[in-house]
Amino acid sequence: MASGRSATSSTVTSGSASRSESRSEQMLIVMSWLREYVEGLPPTRAVADALIRAGFEVEGLRGVGSDVSGVVVGEIVDFEIVETKKKAVRWCQVRVAAGEASSAPGVRGIICGAHNFAVGDRVAVALPGAMLPGGFAITARKTYGHVSDGMICSARELGIGDEHDGILVLPPSAPLGADVTELLDLVDEILDIAVTPDRGYALSVRGIAREAATAFALPFTDPGAPRSGQAAAGEGAAGEAYPVVVEDTAGCDRYVARVVTGVDPAAVTPLTWSRRLALAGMRPISVPVDVTNAVLLGLGQPLHAFDRAKLTGAIIVRRAEAGETLRTLDGVERTLDPEDLVIADDTGPIALAGVMGGASTEISTQTTDIVLEAAHFDPISVARTARRHRLSSEASRRFERGVDPALAPVAAATAVDLLVELAGARPAAGVTDLDHRPAVAPVPLPLREPERLAGRPYSAEVVRRRLADVGCTVVGPAAGSAADSAAGEGVLVVSPPSWRPDLTRPADLVEEIVRLEGYDTIPVTLPLLPAGRGLTAAQRMHRAVGRALAYAGLAEVLTLPFVAADAADALSLPAEDKRRLAVRVANPIAEDAAYLRTTLLSGLIAAAVRNIGRGQQDLALFEIGRVFRELPGAPVRVPTPPVDRRPSAEEVAALDSVLPRQARHVAALLTGRREPAGWSTPGREADWADAVDAAQVVAEAVGLTLTVNAGDAMPWHPGRCAELTVGGRLVGFAGELHPRVLGDAGLPPRTVALELSLEVLVEAATAAPPIVAPVISTYPPADRDVALVVPTQVPVAEVTQALREGAGDLLESLTLFDVFEGAQVGAGQRSLAFGLRLRAADRTLTAAEANAVRDAAVDLAAQRTGAALRA
Repeated sequence: MASGRSATSSTVTSGSASRSESRSEQMLIVMSWLREYVEGLPPTRAVADALIRAGFEVEGLRGVGSDVSGVVVGEIVDFEIVETKKKAVRWCQVRVAAGEASSAPGVRGIICGAHNFAVGDRVAVALPGAMLPGGFAITARKTYGHVSDGMICSARELGIGDEHDGILVLPPSAPLGADVTELLDLVDEILDIAVTPDRGYALSVRGIAREAATAFALPFTDPGAPRSGQAAAGEGAAGEAYPVVVEDTAGCDRYVARVVTGVDPAAVTPLTWSRRLALAGMRPISVPVDVTNAVLLGLGQPLHAFDRAKLTGAIIVRRAEAGETLRTLDGVERTLDPEDLVIADDTGPIALAGVMGGASTEISTQTTDIVLEAAHFDPISVARTARRHRLSSEASRRFERGVDPALAPVAAATAVDLLVELAGARPAAGVTDLDHRPAVAPVPLPLREPERLAGRPYSAEVVRRRLADVGCTVVGPAAGSAADSAAGEGVLVVSPPSWRPDLTRPADLVEEIVRLEGYDTIPVTLPLLPAGRGLTAAQRMHRAVGRALAYAGLAEVLTLPFVAADAADALSLPAEDKRRLAVRVANPIAEDAAYLRTTLLSGLIAAAVRNIGRGQQDLALFEIGRVFRELPGAPVRVPTPPVDRRPSAEEVAALDSVLPRQARHVAALLTGRREPAGWSTPGREADWADAVDAAQVVAEAVGLTLTVNAGDAMPWHPGRCAELTVGGRLVGFAGELHPRVLGDAGLPPRTVALELSLEVLVEAATAAPPIVAPVISTYPPADRDVALVVPTQVPVAEVTQALREGAGDLLESLTLFDVFEGAQVGAGQRSLAFGLRLRAADRTLTAAEANAVRDAAVDLAAQRTGAALRA
């Protein structure tokens, strides 16, 4: 509302002011501006649909101004100051109808808190019953001891800008009582277009206008075309053109400078231009800044304005010197890199080329003489400078994507014309235009190439017409010639336009032809694929492992492969442990995730801690993924092979030599209750045996059985760790995690985990003989139990293996059902009770036969492990 406003001055900033509403690839197109470039455009929705068909991402369409009504032009007849405890406001008499005296009904009393107006000014008055943007209804209300019969509006309250510290003062010529909506053309529409990085030309009204004109076959007069009679490069009377020296022609292949004098510092940007800039996402600031922004949005050429009085000597385009600094327009003192391209004068750097100007030469409210810069900078150089200084601007975003190098003199001339029109400036006669652009090589395009790549025929006439729509110059077989026959022979020589630096190959030209003809015209045909062989054996085993663990009640998680530098310390891994050989990522997303994991346990522990913190106490998690181990002695860097041919076997081997070893593992973590409590059972906490059982589930999924021995490896508890092997090869470990690791991570005591190498399991399963289906016997089994006393240091797996071999083919199953240690069996001894189920396929075993098998099994166990039958 108008009440409470106070007039303040704005600080003049760079002509490359950042757009508050847009992302780096976003362009807001004001439709009234677009229609000035292309006459006869259909409704905006049809324009949006046509641009979508042409390959643009139109993210939104919104109307503005249609929700404003009841706002008319009024005149300040008189006012008086009303003092309050907090501030002074004005009780204004405002005439809203022409030809009426101050005492007539057309004069209304309105309270206003702003002070930036005088008697006789024309203002926008919202009468009672009026509607402002956002559905804000105006009514007469009593305030500060008066009845305020309406509201005097600011630019922001009308939705035409961000200015709200003062009311909107209209030109004196504004007709009294006229509808402000019609007077200011408030009703408009905005297209929100996401521009892909290869289409820098579309970051301008000019670029979108060309596409819209092509889509509807409408005439288009290019506002960026060279003007007739324009001075040639470098032409101008001696002493009139501003002196410029380009030392780095690779970083700046064209530099245009124009001088204007006599700029009126008090000039105000007209409402039509300020509204247009605001709708396009830029804040109106001052006439010089608004002019550079208008050219930037309209033509796509970034400009920069220097205060001529603050320049010392000639403008120099060069690379920065070591140790040089520059305070940019955002107030930051920046240390320059020798690779930074800078604009300098005799005092040193005054701007980061193509990125942002310097504070020492910025224009201000006292500036009267201006040097305008319109240049073409190397996209890669600008991109690196912007990222090096973490400084993105409207200018840098356009230079990175490619600005038309032929546009600089036209853009500079357009800006000069606007400064003359809006600020009363006088242009200097001289023009500095240093042109070092290299010649652009034409692109050969076989007439059959569009059909070959797109899969549908395109006539030579269509190919030529669409390339001309893009702006290309086409030289080749004339229409109707023998080379242009139905056979489609012949090659066109195509010269892309200066605003399309992305068109460098025949495929680029074909893409333009296909895009403009319509992607929807390409027939939808599925390619014929060769018959597949299905999943590999290893892939089937990986999936079988995942299904088996899920069936066993574990939940699969997918964690990020990035870990912190102290991940190995968190697991208390020994200094010589190979899992400490972590690979650092060249460009990490964060310093606490700068290394690749060497074990899956780091991610599982983090996932468990996160779940416990959210109230989930009972967990059974598993993950299948790759771990990365640095190869000692591997080269740090190898030459990058060329892209114009297939790399040789030696080059591929060299590339592979720098890659870390990427093994596939499976890991699981269990904490809390493994079996939930119920009405009949108290539940059971997960223990080390559950980790071993889960490991056996993994092995059984690929047709193997693990051998379990006592192990000792971090991060497991030294007394509750199982070493798992198959065929004598180490597969992994399972058991209870070390208390120190649990305490550091914040996990509950007795949390258990396992980690196995899937590669070892798959190799063992692949090398194992095929599994033979067991013979199902119809004869009854014979069960025998044995209790063996063995030293405690003898692994159970050795006893089990001896009993299996001793029992021979008649053994159907062997089960360990009891383990006992105590005084009854002696110190250092333990009792292992096994159940043997014996069965023959062709007969019923006699008691003597069953006892003989049992005795043979016990005898072999005694020979190998020193076991003795328990008395």
